[in-house]
Amino acid sequence: MKNFCEQRPYENLHAMTRRQFFRDCGVGMGKIALASMLVGGARQAQASALPHFAPKANRVIQLFMAGAPSQLELFDYKPALTRYDGQPVPADVVKDQRYAFIRPDAALMAGRYRFSRHGESGAELSEMLPFLSEMADELAIVRTVHTSQFNHAPAQIFMNTGSPLFGRPSMGAWVTYGLGSEADDLPGFVVLLSGDGARGGAHNYGCGFMPTQYQGVPFRSKGAPILNVRNPGGVDEALQRDTIALVTEMNRHQLGAVGDPEIEARISAYELAYKMQSSAPELVDLSGESQQTLDLYGAVPGESSFANNVLLARRLLERGTRFVSCYHGGWDAHGDVAGNVRHNAGLTDRACAALLKDLKQRGMLDDTLVIWGGEFGRTPMVESNAVLGRSMGRDHHPQCFTMWFAGGGVKAGQTIGTTDDIGFNIAERPVHVHDIQATILHLLGLEHTKLTYHYQGRDYRLTDVYGELVRELIA
Repeated sequence: MKNFCEQRPYENLHAMTRRQFFRDCGVGMGKIALASMLVGGARQAQASALPHFAPKANRVIQLFMAGAPSQLELFDYKPALTRYDGQPVPADVVKDQRYAFIRPDAALMAGRYRFSRHGESGAELSEMLPFLSEMADELAIVRTVHTSQFNHAPAQIFMNTGSPLFGRPSMGAWVTYGLGSEADDLPGFVVLLSGDGARGGAHNYGCGFMPTQYQGVPFRSKGAPILNVRNPGGVDEALQRDTIALVTEMNRHQLGAVGDPEIEARISAYELAYKMQSSAPELVDLSGESQQTLDLYGAVPGESSFANNVLLARRLLERGTRFVSCYHGGWDAHGDVAGNVRHNAGLTDRACAALLKDLKQRGMLDDTLVIWGGEFGRTPMVESNAVLGRSMGRDHHPQCFTMWFAGGGVKAGQTIGTTDDIGFNIAERPVHVHDIQATILHLLGLEHTKLTYHYQGRDYRLTDVYGELVRELIA
């Protein structure tokens, strides 16, 4: 120990890592122990890239409607609301309830749009979803999702990471950690944004305490796909390649010295960025798609839109990206819920239906899981506030809301769960957010209780200590 202290006069020996100790102690066992820990670190940095059992889906497109769409105007038809329109909600229903912007006894408000049944499944869908209605038999609709959060940012983060707290890995990060990526020159997890974005920001698609190689990478559908990837003026390909080679050599030297998995992630990031300089611009150029496909989605090359993003998501999956999240913000209907739904459904309905049709035509729907939903629902009571300039809106409602699923391993053509007559509480088959997360992982061949990451002395997982499979969803 004396020789060790003379060689490395650290001011605080307690701050030293075990790797530093074994590296510098000067005994033969040091290299053996270090090698063992480096192997362990590499295993921790990436899961086996093999599913726990045969997957039903190999890739995911998440269509996240940030701001919370009103299920009562889209998926959950309630004739009773028409009968009781303008009357106070029954006191026993709202007992001990609290809301952000309305009183619990606010008047009930009828749904603003007509519903009708579609397909052989007879799915009840709003007139605001004319394109999705054509694909009704491909859907599994869950009307009874509920969450533990009632404000936007925590609820969005909870839906995407399994926790309302910042700093946890997102669902896309967990999936790429568990399964890896099939893309050589593109990220395994890509994020596409439209509308007003998401309140939870990058926390919705971050890697948390995992290495940054699992971070969701935001792409733009207009202009440069990724900022700061193109070479600046005066830097040619040869100079770029030499620079990356030098940086990689230095990083590998440091990796061998300290064994930090984050260094390995940095090496991969430099290499991937170099490859994306040529692959990403071609990817986001939609002009190579047929006019028929562009018309199907309502996409216009060169524009920034949800339609362009969804078409880009399909192109990403074709090239091996494992998980794509398309966020469309703007569904927060505290005022004029009818206008809000009309506007946002007009921006998203066509592209969502086109995605299902396009994937099916290409033979990709069977092993691609498509997920649609927001962070919570909207109240059956009206929100009106003259001071805030609001009228005929709906407040946050975590007690029940609707999501739909299609594709890889999903039992299509069904509606799961029922809510009460006014759409306030769940009447049959509650499905918690953690249950949704567990089921998504299951469809990908991942057992949610076994997909763990060890951090600060404990094993973490997407579903925390909760989650039951929604077996009705699984074909």
